[in-house]
Amino acid sequence: MLKKIRRIILYLFLSSFLYVLITKFIEPPITITQITNAFGLGLQRDYVSWNNMSYNIKLAAIASEDQSFTDHMGFDWDAIEKSLHPKKKSKRSKIPLGGGASTISQQVAKNVFLWQGGRYDRYIRKIPEIYFTFLVEIIWGKKRILEVYLNVIETGPGCFGIEAAAQHYFHKSAKNLTRAEAAMIVAGFPNPKKFTASPMTRRVSWRYPQILREMNNIETDEDVIALLK
Repeated sequence: MLKKIRRIILYLFLSSFLYVLITKFIEPPITITQITNAFGLGLQRDYVSWNNMSYNIKLAAIASEDQSFTDHMGFDWDAIEKSLHPKKKSKRSKIPLGGGASTISQQVAKNVFLWQGGRYDRYIRKIPEIYFTFLVEIIWGKKRILEVYLNVIETGPGCFGIEAAAQHYFHKSAKNLTRAEAAMIVAGFPNPKKFTASPMTRRVSWRYPQILREMNNIETDEDVIALLK
């Protein structure tokens, strides 16, 4: 029995390691989240290479989702600490804030290799999420992580990736997104089915100017410049 368990663990490790290695060079064929959406909302996606993504969308993603992206090895311990002791929400504020303890690397691990899940199974998912986060950090590197993130992230009802979002909302390619357009798309990431750039929802109209300010703040950072050049 113990031998069988060891073989299963070894098989899972080798197969997962191999898949992470393969997806360093080719785009993930499909994700569990995309499959589940395809049956209800349809599936609109079009993977694009790093060079066919606007500088603005890369900067907007880091500014909004993970400003420590270039500095950490998959986990933002300061953000995790803050998430364990959240501040009380204002009774007057009904619009959810952006940002959280999950880094871009963790979101990639979840979106590509695992499933979205809900409140009750997120703790079951955490161990494999940690494992895959370390793997992509070691095998892929930051540039590839951000490229895949922007290709697989849910960006609207039935839309995945920034190319699909750019076409859906602004009728242009992701390569030509302006700073404001990039910020609008990213502003909807917490719940892209609900928060849309067009028609612009209240949450997006409130959030995207903040993202624009953060983009201005971080784009002079040497590590960000080196990554996005």
